[in-house]
Amino acid sequence: MRIPVLKNTYLNEVVPALFKSLGYTNIHQVPKIEKVVINSSFGAEMDKNGVEELRKDIASLAGQAPVVAKAKMSVSNFKLRQGMPVGIKVTLRGNHMWDFLLRLIAIALPNIRDFRGVPTKLDGQGNYTLGIVDHSIFPEINVERQRVNTGMDISIVTSASSDQEGMELLKLLGVPFRKDSSEQAAAA
Repeated sequence: MRIPVLKNTYLNEVVPALFKSLGYTNIHQVPKIEKVVINSSFGAEMDKNGVEELRKDIASLAGQAPVVAKAKMSVSNFKLRQGMPVGIKVTLRGNHMWDFLLRLIAIALPNIRDFRGVPTKLDGQGNYTLGIVDHSIFPEINVERQRVNTGMDISIVTSASSDQEGMELLKLLGVPFRKDSSEQAAAA
């Protein structure tokens, strides 16, 4: 069975480093990544062909088929009817999750023009959500086709009990966090 590169890094480098730096007494206390959720929403004006193209793009990114989310109720101000597609979501676990994270950290994020790091704000329970404006930063997306650039949210759910543990885990995995202005002043 193939072990993904990032999972191997987690097991051999990140776990011992977290065990040492945070002073755990049991291996089961070390935080781990439980799942990665990719969400992409679009307006009610998107046609069926656009929805299908976006579904194919997200499927090529995730390595598995996404679910099309439909509107639960009608809202006349937004020209939205019950049952209309309004978004796409996919939950990644196991090898698909580790492979996607490696492509995100090592390939897609550095592909962004003038990239200075991702924001350092976690949700208070050690989970991290990253918003991406254009999904064409991933190499799997064919930019030659005529399509609409769509953003997405990527949520990394961890078993960390605090933001400090979650931040340490993500830093050791290689997530390029933005340096605060106070850290930049101290480094200069």
